[in-house]
Amino acid sequence: MNQSESNGWDESAGAWIASLGDDGDFGRQFVLDAPMLARVRGRGFRTALDLGCGEGRFCRLIQPEGIATIGVDPTQALLTRARELDPHGDYRLGRAEDLDLPPASVDLVVSYLSLIDIPDLAAATARIVSVLRPGGTFLIANLTSFNTAAPPGGWMTDRHGQQRFCIDHYLEERATWVAWRGIRIQNWHRPLSTYMSLFLAQGLELRHFAEPPPTGGDPRKADRYRRVPFFQIMEWEKPG
Repeated sequence: MNQSESNGWDESAGAWIASLGDDGDFGRQFVLDAPMLARVRGRGFRTALDLGCGEGRFCRLIQPEGIATIGVDPTQALLTRARELDPHGDYRLGRAEDLDLPPASVDLVVSYLSLIDIPDLAAATARIVSVLRPGGTFLIANLTSFNTAAPPGGWMTDRHGQQRFCIDHYLEERATWVAWRGIRIQNWHRPLSTYMSLFLAQGLELRHFAEPPPTGGDPRKADRYRRVPFFQIMEWEKPG
């Protein structure tokens, strides 16, 4: 598989594992983990699919809640790391667009910063809805669309010397290559309306939406995350 076919993940897996470590990066540790776990705890979920599970980090975080997890990812090296860290876990090679799970087989589908990696989001959404049980939940952490619409780096200095965050071509859906710390992968920018329209067209019902602020961590990073929220959390329900 060449880099184009793997979206850069096969070549970047080692750098990704080294960069995130066991605890995750700033955004996961200090912005997303707490509110994502809050949407899972005490809800009675028994089975969960972590779509784009990577090295299995979120699977390991929710297993203590009594949830049986299935992690699916298209990058073999990340799954190998997931199995090293969680030898008894269920980790499978696969893509969101052609999920090989029985219909109505899981209570919860989690996409933790993985929707931006999926080329055919319409096909993936149809498969996600298929594997959810009636009354099941699709829980999403995603980059905000104005974040993915930003030029590389996003931040620029205006003529007064002030740092401003810039976006462009917001309504133009497109693939872009992003690089940092030895990682080079392809992400998809989509306006928020694309996500909302696809999920509504599948009959899903929006139950929660948030743009979580940072809590703790490097104050300089936290200040930037407050000025321009990097992430949004959505929870959609499949009608029973």
